[in-house]
Formats: sequence, C-alpha cells, structure tokens
Amino acid sequence: MEYIIRKMTPTEYSQLNDFLYHAIFIPEGIAPPPYEIIFQPELQVYTKDFGQSAHDRALVAVVNQQIVGAVWVRIMADYGHIDAETPSFAISLVPEFRAKGIGTALMQTMLTELLAAGYRHASLSVQKANYAERMYRKLGFRIIGETAEEYLMRYDFV
Repeated sequence: MEYIIRKMTPTEYSQLNDFLYHAIFIPEGIAPPPYEIIFQPELQVYTKDFGQSAHDRALVAVVNQQIVGAVWVRIMADYGHIDAETPSFAISLVPEFRAKGIGTALMQTMLTELLAAGYRHASLSVQKANYAERMYRKLGFRIIGETAEEYLMRYDFV
C-alpha cells in the first residue's frame, strides 16, 4: 500500500478529535463508546487548543489524498505524562488501515522529529491488552510503570 507521511497542517487540526476517537482501545466483544466521550476533560487534553504550544507536533499518513492516520505529541497531563519536558504520544489509524505498517512508520517519523528537536525522552500509555504495545516495544519504548490495566512507556533518545 502506498502512502505518504507529512506534517499535519493547522487547518487539519480539527480532525484530531476523530483520530482521538479512533485511538480509544476497544477490546473484542465490547461495544464502542459514544463519540461524545472524547469531549471529557481527561481526553480533551490530547486535542484542545492543539498547535498553540511549541511542543505540539502532528504528522499524518495519506492514502489517495485521504488522511488515514495521525500521530501527535504534546506535553500534557495525560495518562502517559512523565514530566514537563517529555512529550506524550497519541496515535491512531482509521480501522481499515491498521496492521499495514503505517502506524510504525508514523511513530518512527515522529521519533526522528523529536530527536532532531532535542527532546531527551518521549512517553505514552497503552492498555496491556492493546496489540500496539508490541509495536511500541519494537520501536524502543520500555515500560517504566504500570497499573492494573495500562503500561506507562518511555522512549529514551540519549
């Protein structure tokens, strides 16, 4: 499958809410939550006022002129928060474009950008049952904390 990865433009930032919804891990056999769940404050930290901080960065994957995936980072008090200098990841693909290598390419490209920008670490939170956890480990993220349901993972550039 041919795709390109490019920076998300400010006019496209409004699409982050849709990608935030797609980022919600839904275990097999569980009904998806209503779309409105993304407007809860603990989820809005991922998208509200995106682009207003120098730490906000977003990339998209495009297939046939359609955005099919997004990865974005910002320093925020989210589930993957480590400290005030470490950007947290969010990534999502439209379901029919998952498991095709696009997510890995998005993550690798963002990691390259963060390294070039001088960040020392990046972080994320992932549910233990989420198949993406294996991808994060392969990319070099390591577990630095956990709850009953989630891992807190960090990538070290240094």
